[in-house]
Amino acid sequence: MSSQLHTGLIAITFVLAFSGNPIAARAQQKLLTADQARIVDTVSTILTAALKDDVGKFDSVIAPDFYIYDGGARFNGDSIMALIKAQHIAGKRYEWKVTEPDVHISGKTAWITYINNSSISNASGAVNQTWLESAFLEKQAGTWKIVFMHGTRVPVATDEEHGK
Repeated sequence: MSSQLHTGLIAITFVLAFSGNPIAARAQQKLLTADQARIVDTVSTILTAALKDDVGKFDSVIAPDFYIYDGGARFNGDSIMALIKAQHIAGKRYEWKVTEPDVHISGKTAWITYINNSSISNASGAVNQTWLESAFLEKQAGTWKIVFMHGTRVPVATDEEHGK
């Protein structure tokens, strides 16, 4: 084999081995265990229940002592649902999604962090919004229940901030 061909093959092998090819990227994505998937489903359920003002469904996935920190205040299940219902009556609609979940389980407790890439809409239109959120869960009678949640809204960057 000529020296040029040998050098070329080595270069191609090097590029393929160290490039960010899509197959390698997909292989590195974290797969969820069945229990981790149930935790993601539980958090998705609480968001869907809140979107639909479904107090029964909301209560089915929270622990009796549930509370949430959101918007600089502490709410229990009844008070956060009352706030959301009032927002719906005022014409606001929310689209919430659990994306990029990172789930950790330790015995009968678990925590999840995720990015909520969502939108808020009213009569004047929709605005995309991102929240960084987390929840702490306990396994009670074989079912994951949400004990605590926290959400921090990511500030929307202004045009002036984009240049910095």
